[in-house]
Amino acid sequence: MNRVGIISLFFCFLILVGCQFGESTEEKMYNHLEEAVALEDQFREQQEPLAKAEKKEQGLYDEIVALSMDEFDKIKSLSEEAEALTEKRLEYLNNEKESIDKAYEEFENTKELSEDLEGEVQKSANTLIEKMDKRYEAYQTLYKEYKAAIELDKKLYSMLQDKELTLEQLQEQIKSVNDQYTKVSEQKEKFNTYTTEFNEAKKAFYKAAELNVNYGE
Repeated sequence: MNRVGIISLFFCFLILVGCQFGESTEEKMYNHLEEAVALEDQFREQQEPLAKAEKKEQGLYDEIVALSMDEFDKIKSLSEEAEALTEKRLEYLNNEKESIDKAYEEFENTKELSEDLEGEVQKSANTLIEKMDKRYEAYQTLYKEYKAAIELDKKLYSMLQDKELTLEQLQEQIKSVNDQYTKVSEQKEKFNTYTTEFNEAKKAFYKAAELNVNYGE
């Protein structure tokens, strides 16, 4: 069974030096942008426990498929344990989404501010906003696809607790799970791409705005 975890997002943490915050539109935008980064802390914090839950769940699945029906009691026990892990993964996923949504809400404060900019600075700000909008949209789809994958996993483990389960039913469900994780993988790639493009656009905006920024990379 294929396993595709949700990606981690690593924003460049930035320090604005030598400016009086709030003095200019560019600085106000900077504050909102970096506050959005901070609000994604919870998103990043979910990556490790989510990955551990996925790995443990995969291990349980590998144990299950190695058993025969003569060991049904053990299959049932392991399936119940794996099913409980799907609930934990869903909890981590929802925490991620809450973090992303809050960060985007903060980011939206930059849109009205960008209207007061001019020339290349405004152009770079518009590119920044476009990239973030696409990134946020990509995450919403990623969330939807990954949630669906978790639900299919949960159904699979529930089915494995049924002694009357047929091989055909099992194979059909495993195919559904694998097909869904393919969608997750494709959407993850899109989200990664937009994240990279957004980070590049943010650097370009700070440069165009002539903000004295040190990049802590």
